[in-house]
Amino acid sequence: MHFSTHQKWMKLTSFVAVIGLAGTSVLAGPTDEPHLNVLPRTDAENARVAAATALTTDFTKPNTFEENSAGAATVRARTNADAFSQPSGNISFEGELNFKVGNGLFRKLWVSSPSSTLASDGLGPIYNARSCQRCHLKDGRGHPPETADDSAVSMFLRISIPGGPDDGIAEIEDYIATLPDPTYGTQMQDFGIAGHPAEYRLQIDYEDIEIALSDGETAHLRVPTYTAADLGYGPLHPDAMLSPRLAPQMIGLGLIEAIRAEDILAKADPQDATGNGVSGRPNIVWSVEYDQPMLGRFGLKAGAPTVRQQSAGAFAGDIGISNPLVPGGWGECTELQTNCRAAPHGDGDDRIDEIDVVGLDLVTFYSRNLGVPARRDVGDTQVLRGKQVFYETGCISCHTPSYVTHRLDDQDEQSFQLIWPYSDLLLHDMGDGLADGRPEARATGSEWRTPPLWGIGLTEQVSGHSYFLHDGRARNLLEAVLWHGGEAEPMKQAVIAMPRPDRDALIRFLESL
Repeated sequence: MHFSTHQKWMKLTSFVAVIGLAGTSVLAGPTDEPHLNVLPRTDAENARVAAATALTTDFTKPNTFEENSAGAATVRARTNADAFSQPSGNISFEGELNFKVGNGLFRKLWVSSPSSTLASDGLGPIYNARSCQRCHLKDGRGHPPETADDSAVSMFLRISIPGGPDDGIAEIEDYIATLPDPTYGTQMQDFGIAGHPAEYRLQIDYEDIEIALSDGETAHLRVPTYTAADLGYGPLHPDAMLSPRLAPQMIGLGLIEAIRAEDILAKADPQDATGNGVSGRPNIVWSVEYDQPMLGRFGLKAGAPTVRQQSAGAFAGDIGISNPLVPGGWGECTELQTNCRAAPHGDGDDRIDEIDVVGLDLVTFYSRNLGVPARRDVGDTQVLRGKQVFYETGCISCHTPSYVTHRLDDQDEQSFQLIWPYSDLLLHDMGDGLADGRPEARATGSEWRTPPLWGIGLTEQVSGHSYFLHDGRARNLLEAVLWHGGEAEPMKQAVIAMPRPDRDALIRFLESL
């Protein structure tokens, strides 16, 4: 079965086909990276890379260059809320100008059509936010509603229903097929322009559970239950699957995009051949830009292959803004939402789309070049002890410390940098406790991409809170660790059982990232 580009996009917002990795099966083109102008490395450079990224066994001092989390792109660690909003430390003068224009578009408040401000109309008709910045405030993490009256503007519910054997794309095989909800599409919008009701209100109910730790310490976890309340367009499909998603921090995206696909795939171990209980798997997703399968890197389940495609999807899904990759000025309105589809929109003027190719590229450039702050206290005795605990407990089985990016012809900011994201960018089964029950691409309902940890210790400074994980249920870093299950269950149990000074040192290390 073959689909148009737009049909492919609509399907891929809720599912992505994946090539199987079991046994000796081979990925179809996963190392193709058409978005990058790659230059070859010499044998001498490859030897330098291997030495620079080798795992340390000396915890008496920091690694060489460890303070520079993003290599030459690292920025000074600021002490205010702007710590995540600086351009790459090695950006050119011209690049900084493009970064600032992209920032303006990232912050721009969109308005409904028709409007005298033709460059800014096209909002919705249903939407989650009026700007990118409204979700990614200060380019940091979103937060769940803290009270009944608090807005869920930086959080929403993804939605899909199970697909059938023919609900696929012929070019890719062995996927977990899902389809949009017939009424509510692929994500639920909690705002609407005048005359168009919101799709729902996000309701979260928490149950408290107590966890006993060593040395008489206890921790409390809150177990969330999510409800799509006050439905505006009738009932959900009876097989609807809902998944909460919190806006993630934005730093370092261009560097993640520049990691060699082969370096990521080399860490995949779907059959756990190493016998360590960890079996990371890559997501292979459909590229709307390049019309081919590519390695998924972005999103909580690695459902997008590039920063540009991720940005285009957010414009359409979150704000209702059409763009070169996702046309259609009605945004997420489904065919059953006829009034929503028929509402005025901003397509058809000189822009063609509500944000044109120039605007999308500027926002993509901005997103690629948000600088990663330098590490703090890398030589502190407790931080070094925490780093040793992190390594020896097995956390690095998923949170790979470092890479060297591709040598690139036209992206000096991301080219050949030693970076420390602390992620393998693979999918891992995190157990029933974190399961959302909703497949996305190769990811099952209990699998998530390992999130990069760089900048995690600055979350409260930037975002004004310390909520972690895909839905913000963890209120601090210890709670985030204690939610780990599945492949990470042995590591979690080790943290529970270790002496309190080691546990405190582990958290201190994470806070230094």
